[in-house]
Amino acid sequence: MPAIFATNTLRAGLPDRYLTPEDLVELFRLPSVETVYAWRRKGTGPLGFRVGKHLRFDPEVVRAYVQSRTDSGD
Repeated sequence: MPAIFATNTLRAGLPDRYLTPEDLVELFRLPSVETVYAWRRKGTGPLGFRVGKHLRFDPEVVRAYVQSRTDSGD
C-alpha cells in the first residue's frame, strides 16, 4: 500500500496533490485501473482531467464525489 494511504483515508483527509488512477484504485480498493477508465468512459465516477497523456483527479472533486454518493441519512 502506498505510504500516502497507509494513514490517509477520506476521513483522515486526502493528499495535497492531484491523484492518479492508481491512487483511486488504492483509495476505493478497486479491482484495477481499468475500472477508473471505465468510469470515465461511462461518465460515472469522479471527474478527472488530462495533463498531457496522464489522467489526474483533484482531491476536492474526489471528496465531493464520495459525499454525493453517501447517503445523508435524511
